[in-house]
Amino acid sequence: MVKRLISANASDILSLSKEELKLSIKASEGRVICSENVAPRESFIGDITNAEMARAFGADLILLNGVDVFEPVIFGLDHSACDFVEKLHHLTGCPIGINLEPVDTTADMAEETFAIAQGRQASTASFERIEALGMDFVCLTGNPGTGVSNKEIEKAIELAKKHFSGVIIAGKMHGAGVNEPVVSTAQVKSFLDKGADIILVPAVGTVPGFDAATLTEIVQYVHAHDRLVMTAIGTSQESSDEDTIKQMAIQNKICGVDIQHIGDAGYGGLAPVENIFAMSKAIRGMRHTVSRVARSINR
Repeated sequence: MVKRLISANASDILSLSKEELKLSIKASEGRVICSENVAPRESFIGDITNAEMARAFGADLILLNGVDVFEPVIFGLDHSACDFVEKLHHLTGCPIGINLEPVDTTADMAEETFAIAQGRQASTASFERIEALGMDFVCLTGNPGTGVSNKEIEKAIELAKKHFSGVIIAGKMHGAGVNEPVVSTAQVKSFLDKGADIILVPAVGTVPGFDAATLTEIVQYVHAHDRLVMTAIGTSQESSDEDTIKQMAIQNKICGVDIQHIGDAGYGGLAPVENIFAMSKAIRGMRHTVSRVARSINR
């Protein structure tokens, strides 16, 4: 049996297989935090990576955003193109994942399209690249205005299953500029059928009209199929006051989610660290928060 992620040492975490990581998250009973950061952006503390700061304030999973996997830049990290994941593992003791965006060039856009590099898009080459880099998970989603559609996320899940051995997270935090519903139970079913391990949905309180009843229905459906759910604060509300973060965190925990994501819209491409800490205290209390932030990565 695996240890629950919120209580595990770095040596335990970094030795987990894909299936063991999912079990470790499930065993943590809704108390896992995923912190997203814009890795190339100059960090708030200039000689420390955003990943290290997130881990120090309670993050369990580190999600890199804005990284071109063919020409990677991680601010605060001296690295070669082939070893930055290994170095982040060493510095944080956390599973490391990355956003790859399934851009739909035919999508009906509700806003101006923002073009991104091929190394940030979901493709056979990018999946093979993150496999070689040793990424623990991939998140198939879209940044604002990039034109990522649910139809293309479905295709990307199938592609990832062929070329990547890590955990696959799939779904939208917001519209990503596309004129379509962000999420529905039918869409979630399709993602599961294609092979997603974790379904990403907006956090209650972020996307207009996405309420607790809808989230609960989705969570129950996903859990019935033995998969996991991650809610995301991807609407810049990660930089709201601590009370807002705590309210969101409790509401989403009530709905039964397994992972709570907090986005990157703070100074230096990271949520304000006090908000990561506030989320941690809200969903797992001070005891487990101290366990997470004080546990040495050398254990």
